[in-house]
Amino acid sequence: MRGLTLAIGFLTRLPVPAAGDFDAEAFAECAKWFPLVGLLVGLFLEAALRLGSLIDPWLGSLLCLIAWVWITGGLHLDGLADTFDALGAAHRNRERFLDVLADPHVGAFGAMGICLQIATKLVLLMLIAKKGQFWVLLVPAWARWCALSWAGLPSLKAGLGEKFGWRISPASIRFWGIVLAAASAVSLPLLLAPLAMLAWRQFLIRLGGMSGDLLGAGIEIVESFCLLLLVISRG
Repeated sequence: MRGLTLAIGFLTRLPVPAAGDFDAEAFAECAKWFPLVGLLVGLFLEAALRLGSLIDPWLGSLLCLIAWVWITGGLHLDGLADTFDALGAAHRNRERFLDVLADPHVGAFGAMGICLQIATKLVLLMLIAKKGQFWVLLVPAWARWCALSWAGLPSLKAGLGEKFGWRISPASIRFWGIVLAAASAVSLPLLLAPLAMLAWRQFLIRLGGMSGDLLGAGIEIVESFCLLLLVISRG
């Protein structure tokens, strides 16, 4: 279970036993557990949304969003901010895009990206809570399953993304895809989640590959897309 422990420790702030260093082999070992960690994160989000919604949908939405940011440590929001900064400053210059993407500082475009993403999730979560039809627990799992499919693309630069792409088994991607598709019977529009995966994958292919920041940005985008699917779901 070392891989699962590493995955939980990397993707969340939840306390786990020490499982060794994050070397390349460890990354490959833990990546296959990402969708399961997504389900674990989703359980906390589901509980927060339901609990707060007993008082008011907006409170449920706020509690869920706070839990989302705290549990993940804002890991993927950071990638989204870097991606927005790079897209805003690149002016279709690939080298400029990569330079800005590697810059750890957050610029104006990155700040706007974070604000828009938080506002999007807050409103969508409120609409889900207002309907009384939840199933938010599946959203982080779908997004992290999508990341497995992107991680096999060529790496744009050395970093975490490069290590995650090392020896990710197609069988793991198929297995978790089947599991999540079966679970999505409770809310059939979630079966459209792979469309967001394919769209972001195509974007990455046009860029020439992926990076850790781009994987994080993709996860955030898929999560918002899945929340929208839950909003339009009839049950």
